[in-house]
Amino acid sequence: MKKRFTWHADPGHAWLEVPRAEVEALGIMDRVSGYSYFSGDTLYLEEDCDAPRFYIAWEEKYGARPDCSLSTHTNGDSRIRRMQRVNG
Repeated sequence: MKKRFTWHADPGHAWLEVPRAEVEALGIMDRVSGYSYFSGDTLYLEEDCDAPRFYIAWEEKYGARPDCSLSTHTNGDSRIRRMQRVNG
């Protein structure tokens, strides 16, 4: 399955932007930590545990790694830090 996902980073952390529906379809929504954020139907999976969990589940379901080659970076705090935490 060909889809592209975007990394968002600031000087202290990074998050992978993923539609909530994709995470739910992979059956891992209940394992997303409180270090990830959301806005509407979009999740921002933190880089250390939640994004790798997404990678593994995606690869198991589709037989290939997701394309996460797009990225954005800000030199200050990311706007993601002001969003609501997934399980917080």
